Amino acid sequence: MSKIYEDGEYLENNPSWHEEDSPWKAQQIIKMVEKNRLNPSTVCEIGCGAGEILFQLSEKYGDKQYFGYEISPQAFELCQSRSADNLNFYLKDLLEEDERFDLVLVMDVIEHVEDCFGFLRKLKDKGEHKIFHIPLDLSVQTVLRASPITKARASVGHIHYFSKETALETLKDTGYEIVDYFYTCGSTELPNRGWKANLMNIPRKLAYKVHKDLAVRVLGRYSLLVLAK
Repeated sequence: MSKIYEDGEYLENNPSWHEEDSPWKAQQIIKMVEKNRLNPSTVCEIGCGAGEILFQLSEKYGDKQYFGYEISPQAFELCQSRSADNLNFYLKDLLEEDERFDLVLVMDVIEHVEDCFGFLRKLKDKGEHKIFHIPLDLSVQTVLRASPITKARASVGHIHYFSKETALETLKDTGYEIVDYFYTCGSTELPNRGWKANLMNIPRKLAYKVHKDLAVRVLGRYSLLVLAK
């Protein structure tokens, strides 16, 4: 599957490389960082895409050093306009480099990686803290309909499908200590999700107020942001 990120196929299917969602994702990271009173001097993102998440963070916390690693030549080209004195991008596989950072960001990555267990084990020593953003593609709704899962596979390259429970257990199985986590929902918080998503957001919001876990498990379209060591 990794070839689609290197041969241009992923860019063809996703011309913006999801850049439009990056300010929102950066806000989720800021929320987690401030909630847990983290103060990293060096921040790295593996699979940084167009680099906009790191750019947003560098605007918020200008006294840090930021490093983005990307294996896709197309995404790396998109990063270049965002480079700065405290923000550097590399067309390299972080797992092959002898580097370590205070905080490593893994934003919507592990669901794309064929050997996600091996990936997570190798990544563990790359930083003191890690923040993962993991789409929760498994829900009652997506299993009954099936098409959301096959669509995610075809359009954005998801080859692993998680619930909250399996996401957390996968991290634990690969040696991580879970420090904190919370749900995120781009479907309800980001614009232009489509009319079907907008229609479902009414019961989704109501159900989430009553019982978060049940709403996520049944209606789906949520992700999990996890802080781990």
